[in-house]
Parts: sequence; structure tokens; C-alpha cells
Amino acid sequence: MGDNGAVKVRSLMLEMLARREHSSWELQRKLTVRGYQANLIEAVLAELGRDNLQSDQRFAESYIRSRAERGFGPRRIAAELKERGISEALIADGLIQERNWDSQAMKARSKRFGQALPSSFGERARQMRFLQYRGFTQEQINRALSGIDD
Repeated sequence: MGDNGAVKVRSLMLEMLARREHSSWELQRKLTVRGYQANLIEAVLAELGRDNLQSDQRFAESYIRSRAERGFGPRRIAAELKERGISEALIADGLIQERNWDSQAMKARSKRFGQALPSSFGERARQMRFLQYRGFTQEQINRALSGIDD
């Protein structure tokens, strides 16, 4: 493909990045599916990284913020980021910096079930399953279900 191919790959990547942040893994996967050579994609990705136009750290921060605002917990967000090729270190840094997860668990619970705490064992179990599905830790769930916000 030569220089013309590199220009096309760079242009496609910049179009994708203009819409939203992407991890390098996502960009690589999308362009591989379109039939571009892996070595060409990697070279352009390295160039975009050097120019700070693509950053896995920025992607992770943006993704964590977005998913947390939608009521998801740290475990689920970490799994989703891992699926998108983000390193464990970037995930851990982003999750620590981002939020008060206890407060997020309480918000998610009250948005779904209202302000009143569960009064029966069955209702408590139902709310617990919901929060587990959303990706909160057991400690965060226990605090949310007891109304304790540190």
C-alpha cells in the first residue's frame, strides 16, 4: 500500500478518534477487519501515540467516567476495559482516581429501587443481585444496602 496506504489508515483513525476516544486495540481491530495490513496499522498507531492523538490512558479515563455516570461499578468497568485491550495498570489507576464507588452504588440502587432500604430478605437479595450485575464489590453493595455512605 505504501505511503498512500499509510495516509488512508491515518485518515480513518483520525475520523474514528474525532467521534470518540478509542483504545489502540479497538483501532487495530477495526482496521484489520477492513483489510489493512497489521504492520501498517501498528506504524500509524505508534505515530498517533507519539503525537498524543491516541492515548489508551485518555481512553480509559473517558470510558470509566462514562460508565460510572451510567451507574456501573468498578468490577464491570475493569472487565470491559480489559476486553478493549487496556492494561491492568491503566485500569487500576483510572478506577482509583475516578470516583467514590460507595456513593455510586447507593445512587444506582436508589435510582432503580427508590430511597427506601430493602425491608425483606427477598428484596435485599434482589437489590444485591442488581448491584453485583452492575459490577460493584461486596463491600460497596453492603454499604449501599445499609445506607452507609463514607
